[in-house]
Amino acid sequence: MKAARFHGRKDIRIDNIPEPELRPGTVRLKVAWCGICGTDLHEYLEGPIFIPSPGHPHPLSHEEPPVTMGHEFSGTVEAVGEGVTDIAVGDNAVVEPYFVCGECPPCKAGNYNLCTKMGFIGLAGGGGGLSEKVVVERRWVHKIGDIPLDEAALIEPLSVAHHAVTRAGAKAGDVALIGGAGPIGLLVAAMLKSLGVTTIITELSQARKEKAQSSGVADHVLDPSSDDVKERVLELTDGTGADIGFECAGVDAVLDALLGSVRPGGVVVNVSIWGHPATVDMQKLVLREIDLRGTIAYVRDHEAVIKLVQAGRIDLKPFITARIALEDLVSQGLTTLIEHNDTAVKILVHP
Repeated sequence: MKAARFHGRKDIRIDNIPEPELRPGTVRLKVAWCGICGTDLHEYLEGPIFIPSPGHPHPLSHEEPPVTMGHEFSGTVEAVGEGVTDIAVGDNAVVEPYFVCGECPPCKAGNYNLCTKMGFIGLAGGGGGLSEKVVVERRWVHKIGDIPLDEAALIEPLSVAHHAVTRAGAKAGDVALIGGAGPIGLLVAAMLKSLGVTTIITELSQARKEKAQSSGVADHVLDPSSDDVKERVLELTDGTGADIGFECAGVDAVLDALLGSVRPGGVVVNVSIWGHPATVDMQKLVLREIDLRGTIAYVRDHEAVIKLVQAGRIDLKPFITARIALEDLVSQGLTTLIEHNDTAVKILVHP
């Protein structure tokens, strides 16, 4: 079968590899759609990061490059392994793309996203959604009912947003400032709107500003190249400041603007994966008792997210801006997101 595999920095190839073998307790999916994630871009440009380094196999997958990529994917169940009785051939599903040890203190406490050996399917091994088929443990497969398969490929990043919003403690009536209108920033805003939170988004890209407005996830859109973000947030909140900030860009200036724009005692959640060490003005943090929180991926979020989408509380269609073939992953997918990211939000790949 065909699969997009990471061989090294700026070296992703479409290889022919054997189909994955079904094992007891597993499910084989025929992949329908897989989204290109910002993490995939980081790996392509700066990796290996989550992908194991050559000569250093991942402790759970035991894989090292080349590894199959893709962790935002949907598909149809093609076969089930021995012992799997609660999912059937023909069911449409998404995958929570983890493998964890189940033995470390975080795992035993139920916080499997903090597993000390945690790896992501499609990054650290275990196959991936940028391939024709994938085999995963039953525990990570979530049935999606009648959600269209292309939209379902966004369940994974929407679960990232759900976990970040949960970490923030957001509630109806709050005002949130989201730094960055890329896919995660837009989905964080969508999740917040479903809770009744007022959203303010900062973004430079004209196309992404327009997407924030046309999708209905932003109550206000600010351009930091022309707006004084802090002053505008104060104007919009009667001088109080935002209750919560979400860093979704991995940019020092964005983090600094968030720290300066939330109210005293407010919360800033870092959602992005950074490609460099961040610079933090600790005086802003200390003197105003700002709570800076980290968030990684998701934990028990997928089922809640699927229900929100099924109930029509979040519409994923507006965020899909292109659909491409696997063979065009680098030329029309990664290259577009790197060199022309103002023209795209979420690009889906059909393996």
